[in-house]
Amino acid sequence: VQLQASGGGLVQAGGSLRLSCAASGFTFDDYAISWFRQAPGKEREGVSCFSSDGSTYYADSVKGRFTISNDNAKNTVYLQMNSLKPEDTAVYYCAAIHGIIRVTSYDEYTYDWWGQGTLVTVSS
Repeated sequence: VQLQASGGGLVQAGGSLRLSCAASGFTFDDYAISWFRQAPGKEREGVSCFSSDGSTYYADSVKGRFTISNDNAKNTVYLQMNSLKPEDTAVYYCAAIHGIIRVTSYDEYTYDWWGQGTLVTVSS
């Protein structure tokens, strides 16, 4: 089982990036896939979730700017990040948890699998 996060990079404030989380070794559509991030010196925080029933959820800090989507054929979840701000700078991780979860509490669950993280740096 593997989750591969990619797509991070350096971008100016106001720019966009698209992160990808490619899953292998398990049936993708039985899992909820979430994105988390951890900025230097800060605790990890939830960013967004794509539940196995298709529902989505966003942290208030990214709502209206980030969009999560999936491609079951490619076993991949995407996080489109627009209007990026310097405070979005962090290592972004994707994680998978089996079953249907309460998306409003997606950051309170213990996830089964984690990706390795991809660094997003937003310059001012």
